[in-house]
Amino acid sequence: MSRQKVDFRDTAAAFAQKDDCELKMARLLFRGMASPALLSLGKFGAYLSTTFGLPIGWALRPTLYKHFVTGETLRDSLPKLRKLYSGGLQGVMDYSAEGGDNEEDTLDNFVHNQKAVRFAARHPEVSHAVFKVSGLGMVPVLIKAQEKGLRALTDEERQNYDQTKMRFMELCRDASKAGIHILVDAEHYAYQTLIDEWTDEAIERFNRPDFAVVFATLQMYRHDRLPYLRKLYDLGKRLGVRVGVKFVRGAYMEEERLRASELGYVDPICATKEETDTNYNAALVFTMNHLDIFDIFAGTHNEASVRILMDLMEEKEVAPGDPRIYFAQLYGMSDNLSFNLAKAGYRVTKYCPYAPPARVLPYLIRRAEENTSVAGQTGRELALIEHELRRRASEDAE
Repeated sequence: MSRQKVDFRDTAAAFAQKDDCELKMARLLFRGMASPALLSLGKFGAYLSTTFGLPIGWALRPTLYKHFVTGETLRDSLPKLRKLYSGGLQGVMDYSAEGGDNEEDTLDNFVHNQKAVRFAARHPEVSHAVFKVSGLGMVPVLIKAQEKGLRALTDEERQNYDQTKMRFMELCRDASKAGIHILVDAEHYAYQTLIDEWTDEAIERFNRPDFAVVFATLQMYRHDRLPYLRKLYDLGKRLGVRVGVKFVRGAYMEEERLRASELGYVDPICATKEETDTNYNAALVFTMNHLDIFDIFAGTHNEASVRILMDLMEEKEVAPGDPRIYFAQLYGMSDNLSFNLAKAGYRVTKYCPYAPPARVLPYLIRRAEENTSVAGQTGRELALIEHELRRRASEDAE
């Protein structure tokens, strides 16, 4: 029997958890992000803050921080997490402090990630744990290890490399012991092959025939990710374990293109957005055809891709609430997708960043840039917010 269609224009459901004041603030925020001048000013402020330690948290807290971040700590984030849960959504608690330049920062990141794994095990409101490898060690060491090999590392660099990998595996081991899923975030091309290798090893060590502990993240704007997906399938088939895969389109396109041009290697990014969309949707088809092996975490704000996955689930008679399939969006974005999917019974989770304002600043600037660079994202958010404000005004006038 055909399922009831989900209406992603249902703004009453999308914004049921926001009052008029919050909606008006969101409207003001997205209008600001649509302004190149304001975005440039924000980036300049971020530069001053990170370079000279200038405190700009007072300006961030009621604006970008409040909208895109759930709090400074896991405990601070609980009220927002529980509010999502009351609306049928879960969350992924993402300690979004950027990778440090020193051992003190990387150790701090590791400890926070360990706490997040334990937190996920205790709270049903959390669907998956997550971590970034760049937060666990020195990025220049990871790049050198990938490009020149381990023998090229100095003794100090090799020590940092070994420590970073140890932290990686320890987080995966903690997730396995706790019986939860953990996402390994994808990062820059310069050290992603290394992350892939570690992820493959972790899948072999910790995933089980009945449970995908470790999830690889595939950035589908890279033209080599479908072959890697097939490799993951072969790995899971050979080992007899489930393999978790998280799909995103990608977040570092400009940086990746620039680095490829400067260093003279083939640009790893698809030539057009259409190619990226084709890759992303092909990955959904492949994994749905092999649901005996894969758990799917579809991170997307693209309605067409959401519809494709929904249609595939219906075609293969997979229930909306099947625990092997999650839809995911970022906290503060695409609530029309998240809440309407949850209303229809699908499993939905929000990426919930948390960290002090000064440490989460680069993340916030990326979110602002993403909303201006992703075709129509800011316009869509604004249109939905304004539609809901008009609907409420009309309802009040009756």
